[in-house]
Amino acid sequence: MSHCTRTFSAIAMAALFSFASCASAANQVPLERWRSYSGVSWDTPESGQPALFSGSVNAPVAGIHFDAKGRAFVSTPRLVSASAPATLSILDTRTQSGPARLTAFPSRQGNAIDSAPDRNLRNVLGFYVDRKNGWLWALDMGFVAGEAESPVGSQKLVVLDLDSGRTVKRIPLDGVADRKASFLNDVVVDEDRRIAYISDSGSRSAPENRVGLIVVDFNTGTARRVLDRHPALQIEPGVKVVSHGAEVWPGKPLLIGINGIALSPDAETLYWTVTTGTHAYALPTAVLKQHGSTDAQIAGQIQNLGTVGGNTDGLVTDARGNLYITDVTRNGIVRYDPKTRTMSLIAANEAVRWPDTPAIRPDGDLIFTSSSLNDHFAGAVKPGHERYELWRLPLSASPATKK
Repeated sequence: MSHCTRTFSAIAMAALFSFASCASAANQVPLERWRSYSGVSWDTPESGQPALFSGSVNAPVAGIHFDAKGRAFVSTPRLVSASAPATLSILDTRTQSGPARLTAFPSRQGNAIDSAPDRNLRNVLGFYVDRKNGWLWALDMGFVAGEAESPVGSQKLVVLDLDSGRTVKRIPLDGVADRKASFLNDVVVDEDRRIAYISDSGSRSAPENRVGLIVVDFNTGTARRVLDRHPALQIEPGVKVVSHGAEVWPGKPLLIGINGIALSPDAETLYWTVTTGTHAYALPTAVLKQHGSTDAQIAGQIQNLGTVGGNTDGLVTDARGNLYITDVTRNGIVRYDPKTRTMSLIAANEAVRWPDTPAIRPDGDLIFTSSSLNDHFAGAVKPGHERYELWRLPLSASPATKK
């Protein structure tokens, strides 16, 4: 595999992405600000009624996925502060404004950080809702804000029953992830075979990110790490992360390797992107499932799908196999069509601030979070000014879904 990397200044990149956005604007689908929240609240254990969390600015809503009933599960990663009452919750989407109303999942105790780090959820960013098996696969980074190292046993994949919240299985990841260097970012699941694929961005070891891909077999409870520090998972030299026309954190560049990860509907192709980069990649999962396959054999089957057009975060595929990518540079959604092997910016809006996780509801609409995560990390969001928004893209209005 080979690919060309070009070095752009932040200004040049912003100008290029802006031009591309304007050029494709005529073909775009309108985005709808579906929900807009100011602050977050959690149900209190005593009353069951929501109470505004005083540290709302430290609890950005990042990940979102829907179960078959349409319930929205969200993650509030403890990356800015460890004080959030929960890192995984159910969001009441019947409320369209005001504070985001959250209920800890599976419970407050199940999200506690002051005990049982090998059992409780401490810091969830990526997770996956498995509609076939009725499970939620929660990827626990292990560490919380202020910790230089993940406690022993805290890096794990926890499989929870969607209805009862009971733990189906815990799979430890300390053996395939570094407690100081790993940044366990996202997870996607082959629901039929019960195999999970995890992206390790390696951001805690930047600038020499110890990136990797982790493959977890539910049936055996085992995990293995592949493509450790491979260039296709690594930050691209010379690339800066640009949002709203400006470099993110100038002087202290944001360095995130492999981030978003997704599977084709038949689970035969794995997709990923690199946030501090511009490309998307694909890999046949057959080589990952092959017992004893080497990194060289796996790397030999990586496909470079080309440039996305901007920096990226999350991925999701629809039932037809189209891949949707959140573009944090152009504030919208890029679609990759595997049939034509083409990328196109299909929706964008300047009001979107850091499009984070995309998910598809049971009705077929694509919903994605606008988390302003980069501003939260930088301390640029002030109390009372936090906005946690969900945007809607009706895929039925997209030409590719009408074929």
